[in-house]
Amino acid sequence: MSKKKTIKRPILKNLLWVFIFLVVVFLGIYTFLHLFTRHQQGFILPDLTGLTVAEAKKKGESLHLLIEVTDSLYMPELPKGVVFRQVPPAGQHVKKNRRVELTINSLLPRQIKMPSLVGYSLRQAKAELASHGLKVGRLHYVPDMATNNVLEQYFLGRPIEPGSLVDIYSSIDLQLGLSPDGELAYIPMLKGKSLETAIDIISDHSLNTGSIRYDETVQTAADTLAARVFKQTPGYSITPEWPLGTVVHLILTINPDLLKQEALPGPEDDL
Repeated sequence: MSKKKTIKRPILKNLLWVFIFLVVVFLGIYTFLHLFTRHQQGFILPDLTGLTVAEAKKKGESLHLLIEVTDSLYMPELPKGVVFRQVPPAGQHVKKNRRVELTINSLLPRQIKMPSLVGYSLRQAKAELASHGLKVGRLHYVPDMATNNVLEQYFLGRPIEPGSLVDIYSSIDLQLGLSPDGELAYIPMLKGKSLETAIDIISDHSLNTGSIRYDETVQTAADTLAARVFKQTPGYSITPEWPLGTVVHLILTINPDLLKQEALPGPEDDL
């Protein structure tokens, strides 16, 4: 009898271990399937940049997302009131009821007083405008004794008096002198530059920015901000051969292959 009990004990012990093993395997499979199923219930967060707040909220409601505007800034190159940035960014895997924070482009830019620029050089005028949150607009040259001396300041085609209120980041056009010597300008090489940097360089060379276009790779507000110049006309010059005030047209892209191509000097690129 005792011999039978001795034989049964290892069998029971083995059965117990098998049972424990099966329970552990079952719990492991159950946990994996539960987590996998929950993961599958999520979705890829869409791109909300470039949409109005109403459009972003409508899209969020359809996906059961909690859309909140948490910040605003003013970007003059973007339409007022559109989404500029989102957190989490587009492309992340999220679940229902996820909170998405939006930064929008302000509807009402701050107003500031117009400074007096008459008598300044172009370089001084640019620095003064920048210190007030303003930008240089069109440069119009007229005969005068001193080249690049500011003779008049304009806003929206009309003379503007110092102290007048204008929106921050507004462009102020300048009437500048051009000496009888008829100085000429270089066309700078702008490939790979951001739009803001390119415009700044163009005015530094006493030139004007013309048309600004984006190729088919630029689809969203974020693309617009990330885009770089890949084509310009006239092409850049090695010697000063262009009249002051010459217009430079730009095309921008986010295609890295286009930006890698070498830019060659020349009178004109085909736009």
